[in-house]
Amino acid sequence: MGCLWLQALIMARLSAELERFFFSSDRAHKVTLADILNLSEERTFGFLFVILALPSALPIPAPGYSTPFGVVMFLLAVQLMTGRQKPWFPKSWKEKGFALEQIQKLMKKGIPWLKRIEVFSRPRLTPICTSYPGRVVIGIAIAMMSVCMMIPIPGTNTFPALCIFVIGFGFLDDDGFISLVGLTLCALAASVVGVIVFAGVEGGSAAIRFILNSFPAR
Repeated sequence: MGCLWLQALIMARLSAELERFFFSSDRAHKVTLADILNLSEERTFGFLFVILALPSALPIPAPGYSTPFGVVMFLLAVQLMTGRQKPWFPKSWKEKGFALEQIQKLMKKGIPWLKRIEVFSRPRLTPICTSYPGRVVIGIAIAMMSVCMMIPIPGTNTFPALCIFVIGFGFLDDDGFISLVGLTLCALAASVVGVIVFAGVEGGSAAIRFILNSFPAR
């Protein structure tokens, strides 16, 4: 039990690590995926889900992140389902980078949210995060939410990203309770996105029919 609490204490410093990493005076002007992988160390999957979901999960999401980060998280989810312990990325992906100033703006908004969750996070119901069946369920849920993030319809990005963020944070600390909360949110998000997509398709079809009917047949 003591070891679990020590692990929780160490892992609960994610917000402090991010502050140190992204706001140090000697930080390069570009942050690459390889940099983030090096920072994550043994917590790779949970860490990456939290970091990649964060920009789109914020109350004021930053545009341009949902689709590329959704693709990366889908790849991670598939690897999680296949039983990989560490993620694999093409070398070209690892070299892709983002401007440090842009990342810092997101971190300033996101780190306070991380600190709030860290207060409650601790190892519990750990088989949900550590067992193979649990990891498969988490992988399926994250894959579904990643696909939702890639749908080019307003309203289909933030809620699914929030679900991945919550699941990832639970996964990060082996907190099965928090991951269960995230899985529950996934079910609700899937319903909401389904309604939005259905409404978008129906609205588009109605607009096309209206345009076609506006021109009488000859």
